[in-house]
Amino acid sequence: MPQGDYIELHQKRHGRRPDYEERKRKRQAREVHKNSKQAQKLLGAKGKRFAKKRYAEKAQMKKTLKMHDESTKRDKVEDVQEGALPPYLLDRDQTQRAKVLSNTIKQKRKEKAGKWDVPLPKVRPVAEEEMFKVLRTGKRKTKQWKRMVTKATFVGSGFTRKPPKYERFIRPTGLRFTKAHVTHPELKCTFNLDIISVKKNPNGPMYTSLGVMTRGTIIEVNVSELGLVTPAGKVVWGKYAQVTNNPENDGCINAVLLV
Repeated sequence: MPQGDYIELHQKRHGRRPDYEERKRKRQAREVHKNSKQAQKLLGAKGKRFAKKRYAEKAQMKKTLKMHDESTKRDKVEDVQEGALPPYLLDRDQTQRAKVLSNTIKQKRKEKAGKWDVPLPKVRPVAEEEMFKVLRTGKRKTKQWKRMVTKATFVGSGFTRKPPKYERFIRPTGLRFTKAHVTHPELKCTFNLDIISVKKNPNGPMYTSLGVMTRGTIIEVNVSELGLVTPAGKVVWGKYAQVTNNPENDGCINAVLLV
């Protein structure tokens, strides 16, 4: 067996450590700061080599992004055969399609990166004191570790509460929502759609995991009844929408579909 293959053999036999993916993600996140620090520190020949390497990487990245931006390239066919065309073909351009990257893949990448063209790009941050109400518990009301959410929330259909002794965050039943009034910006119509999940709350990941819906939150709604289809012809099941009102004040959720 070659000298260096014992690591791969161990991985095949025993797998990776449980936190491998998380450590890898953190390492990649730190890499940016590390590169920045090196770029500022390195001088002389080392600095030149590092700058050359970074320049090549950035050039490659720009090329890749440019390629992704070209979704479909259409070229007119110049060599038209002699002879008259039938009337039903006169208004058509004969074209060749060279598909570089489909819109669907680009859309998925944008969604994964959390980049959307949203109707409300800036929203007011909500303080923790406003978001949570402190509940005093215990015989002498000394324990203060429980919190009641004062904003509208979404919980899935299979949600069951923890026993009161262990429940840290309480989401009141009266402030739970399962449907939203979603406006389609192009159709200029509003539909009452089911909420699938809370994708991103601008106030932080903790509120996202709790399913808190404040103004500016990105939610996923079920649009299967609208009959929207992808370029490939498949029916779209879920799409993202942004909440545009304060649900805890209005008693309903108004949102605009991200198209």
